Amino acid sequence: MAKVLVTVRLAAPATLEGAMRRLGLTEDEVDTGYGLVPVDPGRNLYVLRVTEEAGRRVGDSDAGAADGGPYSDPPIEPYGPPR
Repeated sequence: MAKVLVTVRLAAPATLEGAMRRLGLTEDEVDTGYGLVPVDPGRNLYVLRVTEEAGRRVGDSDAGAADGGPYSDPPIEPYGPPR
C-alpha cells in the first residue's frame, strides 16, 4: 500500500501518539517506523507518513493538517548502473 506525507500543526510537546489521537489515525494507517518528524518545531509543524486513504481524510479535515497535503513520498533510488 502506497504511503503519503502529511504536514500537521501540533502543540508542544508533540508525540506520534498524540498526533494519531488528534487526527483519528490507527497504527495500521501510520508508518510508525518513520515516526513524527519535526519540520519546524518553532512553528509547531511536523510530518507523518500515512496511507493514501488516511492522507486524504486528514487533508480534508480540520483536525490539524497544516497545508492541505497529502504529498507523495516516492522512493529515492540511484540513477544509472551501480559503480
